[in-house]
Amino acid sequence: LQERGALGFERHYHVTDPFIRRLGLEAELQGHSGCVNCLEWNEKGDLLASGSDDQHTIVWDPLHHKKLLSMHTGHTANIFSVKVCDGDEVLRTWGSARAGEQLDSMILRGFSNQKDSVIPLSSGTGCLTLSSLCRQYDLRENSKRSEVLIDLTEYCGQLVEAKCLTVNPQDNNYLAVGASGPFVRLYDIRMIHNHRKSMKQSPSAGVHTFCDRQKPLPDGAAQYYVAGHLPVKLPDYNNRLRVLVATYVTFSPDGTELLVNMGGEQVYLFDLTYKQRPYTFLLPKKCHASGEVQNGKTSTNGVSNGIHLHSNGFRLSEGRAHASPQVELPPYLERIKQQANEAFACQLWTQAIQLYSKAVQKAPNNAMLYGNRAAAYMKRKWDGDHYDALRDCLKAISLNPCHLKAHFRLARCLFELKYVAEALECLDDFKGKFPEQAHSSACDALDRDINAALFSKSDNAEDKKGGGPIRLRATGRKDSISEDEMVLRERSYDYKFRYCGHCNTTTDIKEANFFGSNAQYIVSGSDDGSFFIWEKETTNLVRVLQGDESIVNCLQPHPSYCFLATSGIDPVVRLWNPRPESETLNGRVVVDMEGASQANQRRMNADPLEVMLLNMGYRITGLTSGGAGGSDDEDSSEGQVQCRPS
Repeated sequence: LQERGALGFERHYHVTDPFIRRLGLEAELQGHSGCVNCLEWNEKGDLLASGSDDQHTIVWDPLHHKKLLSMHTGHTANIFSVKVCDGDEVLRTWGSARAGEQLDSMILRGFSNQKDSVIPLSSGTGCLTLSSLCRQYDLRENSKRSEVLIDLTEYCGQLVEAKCLTVNPQDNNYLAVGASGPFVRLYDIRMIHNHRKSMKQSPSAGVHTFCDRQKPLPDGAAQYYVAGHLPVKLPDYNNRLRVLVATYVTFSPDGTELLVNMGGEQVYLFDLTYKQRPYTFLLPKKCHASGEVQNGKTSTNGVSNGIHLHSNGFRLSEGRAHASPQVELPPYLERIKQQANEAFACQLWTQAIQLYSKAVQKAPNNAMLYGNRAAAYMKRKWDGDHYDALRDCLKAISLNPCHLKAHFRLARCLFELKYVAEALECLDDFKGKFPEQAHSSACDALDRDINAALFSKSDNAEDKKGGGPIRLRATGRKDSISEDEMVLRERSYDYKFRYCGHCNTTTDIKEANFFGSNAQYIVSGSDDGSFFIWEKETTNLVRVLQGDESIVNCLQPHPSYCFLATSGIDPVVRLWNPRPESETLNGRVVVDMEGASQANQRRMNADPLEVMLLNMGYRITGLTSGGAGGSDDEDSSEGQVQCRPS
């Protein structure tokens, strides 16, 4: 048991699928008198710290369900962060100040002076704070000394707010920051420090910033990440008072992936090693006057938004498509595909998507599976589904250039994503490659939809000519963004996986975390009082548990065991682990996972007033019946090229 490999073996296998499927409530730790807003394990996993609205921090022995220490921190309002570091010898807590003061205050070894959100560096010798500034402190020196690493107002205007940050566990030179808006920022602290040293600064300067107002970030010091469909959705979200804000960011244990819980949207995973550009790239290739010929075709909206179909290493094939041999699936995958097709025929879209995803994981080079999954995404129409369908169509075409249905679905996805000119170009391309389908009912219907959209949005076209690309346009002086910010947004990278089912619109501290030493699972809290568990690689939802009477905000996995601590609005900490096989009754399990997911999709698209009334206990009909909100009308004229999977 004391061999060197024992701990590695334990941590490798401590979270497995059978354990996840038996996960249930072990205990409730009672001691707080307010919402529990933050949780933190120590490195050994034998201590758990919690912070609450009651301004108290409690240290627990979670394995024996005992309260070891309860301490009033001296804060005047809610505590939102608690950290255990310095070899577990020092407990640090941070919370909010009185109304009118900025964000958070800091208590450390008995002194209190800082008023920002704080996170320790992994070395335990420093910490970082943020509001609209990201400020670094060296805890070995006087607490009043700090330096500004990042000033978001320099790039995004006065209204920007940073909400969360995290340091890469494998290299603490890398800092990820989540803020208002859909973009997540990754900074190289080392490059920032080197840049500062190389600059000429006045000896009498009171605050040493990493960059001068007249100079941009050094190249390579910042990298942005964004779900490719979100920038173009911003105007619609803003009109419906739907706010996009990153409420939690965290690195995978090996530091190669970044997980983001995007408030107002879904959970996204970004691959930091194998990066990919967004498939829909919103910067114009070239601006033209309305009606000017572009590549032999007339532009009607004045701007080509430019979908870069080659941005991930391939282009749509030229000329007519020719049949290519179909790759046969192994018998067990063929059975999964047939099960998915049957679910599709029964209009069980989520079930079909999960089955196709399971098969895709085992056969990642099969074009038919991507094409079929795209069809299921397009039918389900949850937030982001049309963009995932577009990604699948492009993948299918790259694997099989003669995939007829993928070509047509690509044009439909572009139209649904509001890339109308690109949709027309793609449809014309489809007709050229598959002339026998050029006058099908599906083609005719899509052609009518596209032309109607092109000729009915002249006002919008004028707005585009005057205001620039949607991604980069600001709505006022206070939230105007700099040229440097525009360039960084241009260079942003897309997500690898998307996780759907939860709802994150009510609180701005909702977490999402990796579960397992190899990050095999993703967990997230939700506004419906549940927490959701997905397989990371398939993105399939595998478990939903009721974790709070109102909202689950915090989920912190144990470092060594299949053991999870959660908290939220209830004044308790709940502990979850695999229950004995002899326990057959688990009242916390949400059996109808798809129903819960659909209800959350409707909730995210509901009017904010309705959500507020729902939280107050009123029943709102629009949130409890009907299909997923925010979707477009069902397309009843798909014709022979789209109606069912292959």
